[in-house]
Amino acid sequence: MSSRQSFIERNVLPVALKIAGQKHLLSVRDGIILNMPFMLIGSFFLIFAYLPVPAWGHLMADLFGSGWQNKLLYPVKATYDIMALISSFGIAYRLAEKYRNLDPLTSGAMSLVAFVMTIPQHTLFAPVAGAPASLVTGVLPIAMVGSQGLFVAILIAILSTEIYRFIHNRNLVIAMPEGVPPAVAKSFLALIPGFCVLAMVLLIRLAVEASPFGDVNSLVSTVIGIPMHHIGGTLPGMILSVLLIGILWTLGLHGDAIVLVFIQPVWLSNMSENLEAFQHNLPIPHIFTQQFYDLWIAPGGTGALLGLAIFMIVRSRSRQLKQLGKIAGPAALFNISEPLVFGLPLVLNPYFFVPFIITPVLLVIISWLAMSTGLVAPPAGIALPFTTPIFISGYLATGGHISGTVLQIVNLSVSMVIYYPFFRVWDQLKLREEQNTAELLADNLVAK
Repeated sequence: MSSRQSFIERNVLPVALKIAGQKHLLSVRDGIILNMPFMLIGSFFLIFAYLPVPAWGHLMADLFGSGWQNKLLYPVKATYDIMALISSFGIAYRLAEKYRNLDPLTSGAMSLVAFVMTIPQHTLFAPVAGAPASLVTGVLPIAMVGSQGLFVAILIAILSTEIYRFIHNRNLVIAMPEGVPPAVAKSFLALIPGFCVLAMVLLIRLAVEASPFGDVNSLVSTVIGIPMHHIGGTLPGMILSVLLIGILWTLGLHGDAIVLVFIQPVWLSNMSENLEAFQHNLPIPHIFTQQFYDLWIAPGGTGALLGLAIFMIVRSRSRQLKQLGKIAGPAALFNISEPLVFGLPLVLNPYFFVPFIITPVLLVIISWLAMSTGLVAPPAGIALPFTTPIFISGYLATGGHISGTVLQIVNLSVSMVIYYPFFRVWDQLKLREEQNTAELLADNLVAK
């Protein structure tokens, strides 16, 4: 155990810690998270628009007319369809925060302008379905500011902030005299860095337009987006992701924060495409989304720990485990795993290494088989908080299909079967420790 631990400390932990503390990766994660509250709000309206209760639809139609559903979807379009816009601002803002000497608000605005500059301001429009499409200029294609533009938004946010930092650190700025209001002074400080950012993005856009790709989004989608979708949108990619997450957690590192920063843009893009298909009653194109991982692979949080928490409350003979189960159980019900991960602990614990790593992998395979064969409806693109309790979340995330709940029951049962023998060994170990401690205390009392 000590030799294995020293090998991990020498060779694995330094690399993992560098990744966990990398400014750009953390900024991408934190910036994309800026979308989540708005997407959750939009999802509430989506649920009400497609509530699988016929009486609800009739009631709304009687009250608000036949077009009530389209009007209820306005917040959905206002939140889901500007995902890249929000991310371009949020990522640059968070990165500037980490550099400390940059103004985050200026950095975010600069990134937003640069991102919009990469988008061709024209689109094809057909006034009637089936009619020839004509080119309309002076518009921003909604797809480019939504999930399809997410990879471009990430790259532009990082590039613009780095150019801003390069210029700022060399003091190539217009400094205003004292007494000028701070807001005015900051706007003049941003003039030269902003000019350099837009000049660089302009050169990139002109160079790409002269290439076969035509626009920046097509270039990035081909070079980065397609390979990422092959990694994150496939069964082997999903298995690899949950394996890495589990291994990092057992080393005491936040595996989700490290791994999901690479894969989350793909999941968000898949979620957006699923939502569009769901709204148009088309087949759902993707299985692997953020909801797939949160709601079916991680009941009880990372490692699928809800079943273990149930055993600790119901079957534990150790007072310590039973008490910890009562404390950690409510958190596990809402898919929060930290109390168990660090309280049991599961970090560097050889007794639970196997179930903690293997259980999510098996749940990925089971869930993928169930959804790919049509036995269970795939996630419909409805963004639910990861803390939504099991059973309710499966029904809502699939757009009102009970099969989503049934799969959650199956996955919970599988996780309990896997964890049970390891739980029994750990429970016996803790029970013996408690008994030995009690005997020592009794012997000390007798000796006194």
